[in-house]
This record gives sequence, C-alpha cells and structure tokens, in this order.
Amino acid sequence: MRESPALKVLLASPRGFCAGVERAVEIVEKTLEKHGKPVYVRHQIVHNAYVVEKLQKKGVVFVDELEDIPEKHQKTRPVIFSAHGVAKGITQKAKDKKMLAINATCPLVEKVHREVERFQKDGYHILLIGHKYHPEVAGTMGQLVQIAGQKPPITLVETKKDAEIFTPPDERPLAYVTQTTLSLDDTNEITEVLKKRFPSINAPKKGDICYATANRQNAVKTIAPQCDMMLVIGAKNSSNSMRLLEIAQNLSKKAELITDGDNLPKIDKKIKTIGITASASAPEILVQQTIKTLQKTHQVTLQDIPITKEAVVFKMPKELNQKR
Repeated sequence: MRESPALKVLLASPRGFCAGVERAVEIVEKTLEKHGKPVYVRHQIVHNAYVVEKLQKKGVVFVDELEDIPEKHQKTRPVIFSAHGVAKGITQKAKDKKMLAINATCPLVEKVHREVERFQKDGYHILLIGHKYHPEVAGTMGQLVQIAGQKPPITLVETKKDAEIFTPPDERPLAYVTQTTLSLDDTNEITEVLKKRFPSINAPKKGDICYATANRQNAVKTIAPQCDMMLVIGAKNSSNSMRLLEIAQNLSKKAELITDGDNLPKIDKKIKTIGITASASAPEILVQQTIKTLQKTHQVTLQDIPITKEAVVFKMPKELNQKR
C-alpha cells in the first residue's frame, strides 16, 4: 500500500470569527431562545453560507427588506439588523411600524457611523473609502441627514484612481472615513493620495479598519511567503474574505478561496506546504473540517503560527438582557 504524501499545514492565527461576528451570531441565538421562532434577519447576519444555513434550520428567516416580513409578523416577531449596519431610514421605518427591532451592527461599524454624523454636523464634505455595493457602505452613507434639494455631502472613493481625480464639489473642508473590512495596504495608498492632494483633510481619530481585519491580514502576510498554496476559507460576497485572498495571491505561489473542506482545489505532488486562514465571518469548524479532509489523502503536520492574541468582547444589546 502506497504511503500518503507528507503535507505541512501552517495555520494563520488569529483567523475566523471576530468579536463583532461572534456577537451578531450570539444575538440571533439569544433572540431565538427568548422569543422562539420565527426570528427575522434583514440581510445575511454575516457573509457566510454555513452560518446562514445553520441559523435557518433553527427558525431564522432572512429577508432583503422589512416589507418582506409577513404583515402578521411585523409587530409580533423580532427583526434583527445584520452586523454590517443599516441606514437610519431603515431603523426609523422599523420604529414607525412598531417592530421589535434588535441591532446586531458591529460596534466598530457603529464607530464609523458616529464619525460620519459628526463630520456632517461640523460642516465637512466626507470621502468614504469603500466598495460601492457592500452593505456596510450603504449603511454608513445612510447615516447622513437628508436636506431637501441638496445632495448628501459624501463621495465614495473605491480606488487610488478615484482619489487622484476627486474634485471637491464645494468650499467645505474635507474629511474621510473607511469601510472597516478593507485591505490595509490598498487603503493606505488611497489615504496617502488624499493627504498629499488635500493636506488639511481630517482623518478619523483612530483608524477605521477594524483590529480583526488588520490582524487576519497580517497573519496571512506572515505565513503566505512560506507556502506553496494558501487556502482562504470564506465567501465571495465577504469583503474581508476577498481581501485575504488578494494578499495571499500576492505573497504565495498559489491561493484559493474555498467555502469548506468539501471544496478543496487539486493538490499536486509539488505542494509541500499549505497555509490556511479563515475570514472573520467563517467559523473555526470549517477550518477543522478542511484539515480533516486533507488528512484523508496526506500525512499532515500542523503548525499554528500566532502573531497576536485577541481578547475583545462586545456587550449584548439591552433588549436581550431584559427578562421576558
């Protein structure tokens, strides 16, 4: 019987769920415990099919808009806003409909929301560095107060080129904020252009890219150069997954985005070392499943490569701390 080939697996650490995602999933679980099913969630609670499907089996119904909730349930069943955050108009609509709305927005996204509010109040034109169709960007832009007959004082900047050609629409001072799940390197390129072109531009008091995004990107930067292949466990609609993949593709010989261990790419004889990471919305169970799949065909040696420890915990919403 032929012996299985040896394979060294480097595990990026930290990886997987961040505190904001853990909190969002726990909010859904606790809401189910407190109120029973069904529980409605506007948009995916986090961008991961495994997490979404697991919650659906427990009685969670995901909807695109509040109007998609059956009328008989709009005042009787809870609705949860996803970790990505929502526009003020959505939260106001829920209030007007007298819905039991629970906000699972990541506190670090809410920090950006408060910055945008403050910049508008202080008379700034805001540059939002982010991706056009991401729900977090929609939620952040939706924090601005709408004034009749005026465009909101905000411009989306997606690329370095956008920063190079941006022309201020009026005489207002400028400020910028960023989506929390961007590439550190790409964002730094954009902010450098903005600071060079507009030296007085106001920056956030503390960087907007979240600690978990930065840590997971730095962990990949540490192990990817040592690998013949990097596996990023995540989803195509997850911004932090795609940023991890981009970094891995730049630094390793080969990199692939996979949803789980059942979707492994071909591993030829030349591949001796594989690196594995998981996006902030991918649970650790998918990492372990991937390892078990590799162990079916290879003699796997595991090595955890920690770059930092995370000890951040976010509080539950007050609605879930109250007795029924």
